[in-house]
Amino acid sequence: MSSKNKKSGSGKSFGMGIAGGLVGALLVVGGNYAINGNNTSEPATTTQSSTKGDTKVSNVTYNVGSGVVDAVKKVQPAVVSVINLQKPQAQSNDPFGIFGSESEEGEDSSSDELQPASEGSGLIYKKDGNTAYVVTNNHVVEGQKGLEILLADGTKVTGKLVGADAYSDLAVIKIDAKDVKETAKFGDSSKLQVGEPAIAIGSPLGSQFANSVTEGIVSSLNRVVTIKNQEGKEININTIQTDAAINPGNSGGPLIDINGQVIGINSSKIAGSGSGSSIEGIGFAIPSNDVVNIINQLEKDGSVQRPALGVSTVDLSGLSTQQIKEILKVPTTVKAGAVLAKVQAATPADQAGLKQYDVITKIDDDEVTSSTGLQSALYKHKVGDTIKITFWHQDKEKTVDVKLSIDTKALTDK
Repeated sequence: MSSKNKKSGSGKSFGMGIAGGLVGALLVVGGNYAINGNNTSEPATTTQSSTKGDTKVSNVTYNVGSGVVDAVKKVQPAVVSVINLQKPQAQSNDPFGIFGSESEEGEDSSSDELQPASEGSGLIYKKDGNTAYVVTNNHVVEGQKGLEILLADGTKVTGKLVGADAYSDLAVIKIDAKDVKETAKFGDSSKLQVGEPAIAIGSPLGSQFANSVTEGIVSSLNRVVTIKNQEGKEININTIQTDAAINPGNSGGPLIDINGQVIGINSSKIAGSGSGSSIEGIGFAIPSNDVVNIINQLEKDGSVQRPALGVSTVDLSGLSTQQIKEILKVPTTVKAGAVLAKVQAATPADQAGLKQYDVITKIDDDEVTSSTGLQSALYKHKVGDTIKITFWHQDKEKTVDVKLSIDTKALTDK
């Protein structure tokens, strides 16, 4: 299913942009920390003044154990730093650019040595014989020519990419299991409640601050964010919103609950608004239930195959009453759904008779209240499955069986 939208010059047309709740804001997806060899910033220092006299340190001791402390102890040994290795960039011999594109910078072909290009975080979630598996974000490993994994105890091992999925922004890496002492457990993200504690662990600003812990709450559930994947396509991702601090380098690390279960993989944050205002405390994590579904496929096949309907959609709730009345012509009792902005020819949707401006409200037994809801319900199925779609065509509610005969890659050239 594509989320690409068009505007038409027709008097009956309407804008079908999907804002994803992030209008006018800067969404930082590059949570991996880019390593800059020219960084001249000095490390933070602290000073302590000497004291003389009778002041003494109290000899009172107490147990600092708490729910947060105990939760962190369960997961922290499984949190790693992921170092993305790439070839160094060649320096241009044409500083003034007068010889055209032939002298543009690129990889240094004269050097076979790989160097750290960026760093992110990751989580060891499984040991299988001599192999352990690490989940991280796709954008953390993007462009890699090699990977190094820094374990919680300081041991550095070589990682190999098993598979990556640009759409979900997830990737799986395998490492030798001999130095792996702990793995983390996934919790059920469908049971989360707004307001419950949320704890982020990772490597903000790189491995210098590895295994840093920040605490907050679950600020919202099912928050839709719109980002661009590495292919430049806009995609909608269902996320957990949290105010636990997530900074560049935290990407790929876990968001955990008070029981020490992983409830999400941290991926992005809003850093500022369109007006230049600074934004704090709005970060996003991919829910654990979605993560488990993706990493199981990446382990098995190295990629994720998703069925496609062949439609572009927009949320019904985002349209005006006039647009709904004059263009869609659905009853006023229909409050939510996914509106078909475009139906591509020779796709499952087209073959099933779905038309532009139809409003999908259900797939099988799953209610569809938005474009992301349609996507989530669709992606519970595999290519080859047959699903039942309930939709409104103007003032008539209909159902149709749709054979999911193609995957999303088949729509690339359409």
